[in-house]
Amino acid sequence: MKIKLLLTILLLAETITANAQNAEKEYLKKVLTNLEKIESATYYVTNESWQPGDSTALSTLHSFIKEYDNPMDSTIGASYVSLDANDTTKLEFCYDGNIRALPYHENKKLAIDDFTFRPLPFRLVSPPFFNHAKNIIRYALTTKDHIVTELKDEGDNYYFKLVIDENQQVEFFGKAYHMPLPPFDIGSTTSIYELWINKSNDLPYKKRREMSHDISVSTCSNLAINRHTIYDFNASDYFPKDYEIVKYSDLYKKKAEPTASSLIGKKAPGWILENIEAQPVSLADYKSKIILINFTGIGCGACQAAIPFLKQLKDSFTSEEFELIAIESWSRKVSAIRNYAKRKELNYTILNATNEVIKQYQTGGAAPYFFIVDQERIIRKVIRGYSNENTDKEIINAIKELL
Repeated sequence: MKIKLLLTILLLAETITANAQNAEKEYLKKVLTNLEKIESATYYVTNESWQPGDSTALSTLHSFIKEYDNPMDSTIGASYVSLDANDTTKLEFCYDGNIRALPYHENKKLAIDDFTFRPLPFRLVSPPFFNHAKNIIRYALTTKDHIVTELKDEGDNYYFKLVIDENQQVEFFGKAYHMPLPPFDIGSTTSIYELWINKSNDLPYKKRREMSHDISVSTCSNLAINRHTIYDFNASDYFPKDYEIVKYSDLYKKKAEPTASSLIGKKAPGWILENIEAQPVSLADYKSKIILINFTGIGCGACQAAIPFLKQLKDSFTSEEFELIAIESWSRKVSAIRNYAKRKELNYTILNATNEVIKQYQTGGAAPYFFIVDQERIIRKVIRGYSNENTDKEIINAIKELL
């Protein structure tokens, strides 16, 4: 009798679970159908970027988006223009399916990228909100990947969570792409996508993407749909009239010159930067024989991969022999840098960059960069990027040669 009762309970539990899964699937199909009916959408969007473990966003951007479904575009299947939320005549970004346009307001240039400068397996075009949500749901309904989904009723909205447990992180540039693994350990390869869906129209209004190194959240408001079609969209209508139009490749090449490597053999530029306590720190304050200056970036996977080695390196020499200084180039928020240092348990100094020091060291804001400086404060070696053992050996050998 007990066995029959147990089997009945198990069968009932399986039935309830199956019914819940079917109901979830049917609702997601409904949302997908609604998303597929969107030919155009205009809305305001707030984009926030976070580091895992942070309580404060690293950056917050407000934009006004005009998004169009574009079946002719084989990249993401959409075209869109991003405008300044406070001045909707001011272009931030534009993609029409053939080119992307990037304004440089400080010098009144408009760079046009036709994607031939650096050919990649796919175009790295960030999808607009509804296109992104559509492809996330379509993937959840059709993929053979290892996934776990959850749909929860939260009153005025439904909450949908997609956890992708693959050996590569999954990003959506139109369809889902399994991203090639970099030459360093990125930690967990689990990808998490979350959507908040408004019950009033069964359309998402908020989405969250979480990777091991980065979290982003987008929230849209003031939505208007299907007022236009792709045939009403002309990218050049948004180009600033008094800007010089240049090829992205030409601008990129100009920006890449001179390079940081040209500083080898020259005196390291001096600086006074703030530490995580907002106190000034000068290069001249350091008296060790060798200094390693690491230009890093919160959110940079390679930079984070280098941290275990750098912490070990700091403990491998005396303070008279060697000093390690990190300069945070991406965040510029003291609170975020402080949280990052605490979370990563850094045993070395991390300072907040300025535009001037980035210009002096000619990194262009890229990270990571490693500058090895001798006792006379001459730059003896410059290394860009990080690839585990190879970079580790290169840095250690350079330091030992100078001691």
